[in-house]
Amino acid sequence: MSMTSTTRRIENLAMLAELVGQEVGVSDWRRISQADIDAFALGTGDDQWIHVDPERAARESPFGVAIAHGFLTISLLPRLMFDSIDLGGISLAINYGLNKVRLPAPVPVGSRLRAHFSLVSLEPAGTAVQAIWQCTVEREGGDKPVCVAEWLMRYVPASG
Repeated sequence: MSMTSTTRRIENLAMLAELVGQEVGVSDWRRISQADIDAFALGTGDDQWIHVDPERAARESPFGVAIAHGFLTISLLPRLMFDSIDLGGISLAINYGLNKVRLPAPVPVGSRLRAHFSLVSLEPAGTAVQAIWQCTVEREGGDKPVCVAEWLMRYVPASG
């Protein structure tokens, strides 16, 4: 996990529990390049021209440029979270899924994105603790978010 200038250290799950209902972290800005988009297309097989053909996108898309895949934007959530929140006292963090996801605005190639993470709840889940995070990804200069998601994470406390 990489730490950035904005990484917030939370020592343990008890300290995290005190933050329910609050914004816990804001990531640094991350630029989305055509290389990022092309790599995602290669990995997923989603090679629609609006993503991977900048010349055609400039001519034919309503955005005038290539745009990132919606799933690429969603897939950035772990990196943006790990760069903004350093949670100690756990042995494992498990992505448990998403309850709600919306992609209200496109991400044109070259955009800079950052995410805000607010802790909605933290509840026992067997031997783990389940967190529900409200995630809002914004585009620099954009007038509305590019992604709004409710993300479930399960944290297994460290033993000892």
